[in-house]
Amino acid sequence: MEAALDKERFVACGATQQKSSGWVEPRGEAHAPLVEAVDGHLLLKLMTEQRVVPGSVVKRRVDEIAEQMEKSTGRKPGKKIMKELKEQALLELLPMAFTKQSVTRIWVAPKQRLLMVDSGSQSKAEEVVTMLIKALDGLALTLVQTEMSPAVAMTHWLGTGEPPYQFTIDRECELKSTDEMKSIVRYARHDLDTEEVKQHIVSGKVPTRVAMTWRDRVSFILTESMQLKKVAFLDVVFEGPMAVAGKMDKGEAFDADAAIATGELIELIPDLLEALGGEQVMGQGSPAPLAEAPASPARTESAVQPRELHPVADHAPPWDA
Repeated sequence: MEAALDKERFVACGATQQKSSGWVEPRGEAHAPLVEAVDGHLLLKLMTEQRVVPGSVVKRRVDEIAEQMEKSTGRKPGKKIMKELKEQALLELLPMAFTKQSVTRIWVAPKQRLLMVDSGSQSKAEEVVTMLIKALDGLALTLVQTEMSPAVAMTHWLGTGEPPYQFTIDRECELKSTDEMKSIVRYARHDLDTEEVKQHIVSGKVPTRVAMTWRDRVSFILTESMQLKKVAFLDVVFEGPMAVAGKMDKGEAFDADAAIATGELIELIPDLLEALGGEQVMGQGSPAPLAEAPASPARTESAVQPRELHPVADHAPPWDA
């Protein structure tokens, strides 16, 4: 993997290049490995750089060029010419544009055949998958499918007031109606085991987001598309490691944080899949309908997107968002 990713190492944008993506060292240290192995888990980091040219600036330059052309020819440029002028204006402005960098962290669990992408953007997740498949010959990735869709499961949990085993329902959710009105009801810091919430379920509203906690250790929001958002590691997770954190150097802290985060989530994910009826085996019936762009745990033939990770402690995992 190291040799394969090295061929796609990150290179900064050229003067007229609008976007560049490539692999960088997960530890953030120059000349460190591009693939970090911690307790059998692999950590990667994708860097993306973009030159940012505001659309209003491009439009102003296009108008200036078009005005000059009209004065010299006596005719206004047509749609085709205006499109070409827009491309010309962008090329002129790119060398003067500021660049913006962002990183996407990837966690691979080879033993469990899981791949997780830490991104709040479906397009970014797709970019990661595309680059991995390009770099690693023979790699095949497919999204996990569960027997029960998250929307159906969340409807049952809220409607009955019975959360799945190992989980509790927290105090935040969103429900949407399926009719043409598309009405939305959101609860925040509110008890969800109430007749009011159940009545929304009875009237046809479907949960699209529900806040949950796993074993009093990790809290998160499950979405209808099986994304894990606002993942937070609770204080109990860090009680042991925090006691010796001050004695660690930067490298040891990276390893400890990675081990803690992957260790918790690699147990949470199977429990969540079980709560959704288990993973569906290909060829054994069709899965429950999932929303567009699922971001659930994936096998090495699959992809998951734990997103927006914000650990509740001074130690943040090295691949958090």
